[in-house]
Amino acid sequence: MSRHAPLQFLAITVLLGAVACTTGGEGPATEAAAPEGPRHLKVYFEKDMFGGWPANHGIWSWGDEILVGFGKGHYKEAGLSHHIDREKPEIAMLARSLDGGETWVLEDPGAQGYLLTEGGYLHGVTRPGVTLPELREPEGGVDFTHPDFALTVRTNSIHAGIGRTFYSYDRGRTWDGPFRLPSFGAPGIAPRTDYIVDSKDQCTLFITAAKSNEREGRPLCVRTTDGGKTWTRLAWIGPEPAEGFSIMPASVRLSESEILVTVRMRDDSRRWIGAYLSSDDGASWEYLGEAVPDTGVGNPPAMIQLEDGRICLVYGYRAEPFSMRARLSNDHGRTWSEDIVLRDDGASRDIGYPRAVQRPDGKIVTVYYFTDEASGPERYIGATIWTPPSP
Repeated sequence: MSRHAPLQFLAITVLLGAVACTTGGEGPATEAAAPEGPRHLKVYFEKDMFGGWPANHGIWSWGDEILVGFGKGHYKEAGLSHHIDREKPEIAMLARSLDGGETWVLEDPGAQGYLLTEGGYLHGVTRPGVTLPELREPEGGVDFTHPDFALTVRTNSIHAGIGRTFYSYDRGRTWDGPFRLPSFGAPGIAPRTDYIVDSKDQCTLFITAAKSNEREGRPLCVRTTDGGKTWTRLAWIGPEPAEGFSIMPASVRLSESEILVTVRMRDDSRRWIGAYLSSDDGASWEYLGEAVPDTGVGNPPAMIQLEDGRICLVYGYRAEPFSMRARLSNDHGRTWSEDIVLRDDGASRDIGYPRAVQRPDGKIVTVYYFTDEASGPERYIGATIWTPPSP
């Protein structure tokens, strides 16, 4: 089997040709339906605009209701960099689906004064006519187990920034925040949204902090046990990289004591996704090896545990053929399948940053940003709905 075989060819197609009905010994021939291949949808596309980075914002689901965040900016040709105009505002947006990702409706939380920070993720251009909310100290009292709960974690720098949390009790329609996150002894932090709800008062975050030289970055595990009033560092996830970085963790709780984390890693010569395991509920971490040995010029993982217990990892491959890919593990991240190519029609390496959920019917909805020749140069938010191959 080719390493880059499309998903639809990884599943086994069984033909039940000419199976007779029992009525009179004769009947119409029947065939088993071929497995459905991945379907690609546009969550957000707008002429002359840029949609990007769901991994920075987060994804949440309640049955067939799915909410995803992303950044919206103005498109600008930028060579090998992100094709967004850094002199104009970048706006935090939401997209909501009520039918398992088949259709989407855009929501602008900033228009109601929610999810506002210093504007652009890197450039700090504020949104015209909008007053930024005050950054508040944590107040506690958050019920992490509320049935309609959502949490997002943001920053104002990929290097040594300030961390902020917002939370919602109505599936992201309104938000409270921003609340300051401590720097946990680092020169600054650059958190994105990745968390595990442990109980009503306890939540574990997996974030990135600046290295001692104030460059990006290294991952760590932090926790609150008092409803978000205080946050404590449990452990660094791996050593501080001497060169390059280890950033953007994605986590899955395997048991009361075991947590699996994958991280985007880079050194002078290559880019990969590494896997770490904690067997003591986040207090220490063991490096398991490479979950993905090559990601092109680098991309963060999205990771979920499937209903059948397997771990699913999705990432953007930022080399030709520019593509969205997945891998599966049936031994809690110790070994991984070959790549499952969800799509390989990317027109640029400026793609990826996925998030994923599994629908009640077992299909996976993966959301990411993308560009393809047919759609034009704009970066858009795409979704791929696909069925994982059988164990």
